[in-house]
Amino acid sequence: MTLLALAAVAAAVAYQAAARQRDYSAFLTRGDNALRDDQTFGAIEAYSGAIALRPDSMLAYLRRGQTYQRHGDRADLDAAVRDFRRAAALDPTATRPLEALGDVLYQLQRYDRAADAYGRCVVLDDRSARVNYKLALARYRNRDVDPALAALNEAVRLDDRMADAHYLLGMCLREKGRTAEALRAIERAVSLEPGFIPAREELAELYGATTRRAEQLEQLQVLAGLDRDRVERQVAVGMAHARGGHWDLAVLTLGGALERHPTEPEIYRALGQVWLERPRDDPAFLSKAREALERVASSPSATSESLTLYGRALLEAGETEDAERALQQATTRYPIDLSALLLYASTAETQNHLDAARNALIQYGGLAPNDADFVSRATRIASLSLRLNDPQTAVTWFGRAASSSPNDVTLLAALADAQIRSGDRLAAQATVARGLEKEPKNAQLLALARRAR
Repeated sequence: MTLLALAAVAAAVAYQAAARQRDYSAFLTRGDNALRDDQTFGAIEAYSGAIALRPDSMLAYLRRGQTYQRHGDRADLDAAVRDFRRAAALDPTATRPLEALGDVLYQLQRYDRAADAYGRCVVLDDRSARVNYKLALARYRNRDVDPALAALNEAVRLDDRMADAHYLLGMCLREKGRTAEALRAIERAVSLEPGFIPAREELAELYGATTRRAEQLEQLQVLAGLDRDRVERQVAVGMAHARGGHWDLAVLTLGGALERHPTEPEIYRALGQVWLERPRDDPAFLSKAREALERVASSPSATSESLTLYGRALLEAGETEDAERALQQATTRYPIDLSALLLYASTAETQNHLDAARNALIQYGGLAPNDADFVSRATRIASLSLRLNDPQTAVTWFGRAASSSPNDVTLLAALADAQIRSGDRLAAQATVARGLEKEPKNAQLLALARRAR
């Protein structure tokens, strides 16, 4: 009877295990079918049922994680991360959960953690060019260029025909300043995948940076052919012709684009720029530039660059007041064309609008990332301040200019003069003393010394 009882218990356990396995498989099948019909909620419910029956199932966690990832909301992506991590823990030898974990972490822009997941995957399988490429991409996004290069070299070694890997290799090499190698890598990417638009864009930019104008133009023309619906492509070809001095070809290209897109303001802007910048073999060129630029500048959505070009055309035509108005508008449209601020300052000064000119120069300094001509600009601001009877502001800007160019005795003299005008004679005496240390016989400084006393 004991043996019979044990046999009955064993049979019952085996039956329950078999039933659990059948139910587990049915849940997986139901989830797969729901996912195939794009019923993500039903799929998640089915895979969750499978996990309830088999908490040790790597496959159920993997598939539920893939479903969460497919759903795509932030909360779902976080849930996918948890499921992929659990799947990887359940089967430490499996590469699929680690690669999927890297993918969703990359999607969440957690590039350092994505790189870690891909790196663990590569340790398990070092023969996957695809995962090495993903590892490199995550490292590149995390600004780890040298480790990205190492992974890319391995990816290319494993699969020399992966265009994406060659393109990213070129991007990394360019960032390292290895321009010639970057060119070869991106040329290889384009040869493998001729329709690879980002690679051709980068190649055109590299050719332009290395003054290989003919090759740059060729790439821009190919891009225009690949992406015919984008006006920017045709404009880029036209402007490349202009940079190469082929003015008639530039006008022909942009004119053809204008026939296909007669209301596109970017084409009018480019055409006006070409007419404005080409040599003036014919006085009509300026009127053509003005006509094209007026059309785009009159729009409420005109950009700062378009208004600046229109202001230039008006200045060259001698219409200073209208030019000042156009340039003033250019300084209020964002993103501001920095050249608009300088041109507006000069134009406003000629119109004796000194405060506006000064403000434009100050605004330029706040926006320009690298102001190579700071001393000259600061001196202009200070001089305008004196003309506005604002010696205190003049002292500030002459002081900044003198600090940037401490050996310029003329600037020290101007600073001392502004200090005297502002009533600070002690500061003026100190400034004059600094100047006389450099040039003891400077007549202007000696005269300022007498005034300061």
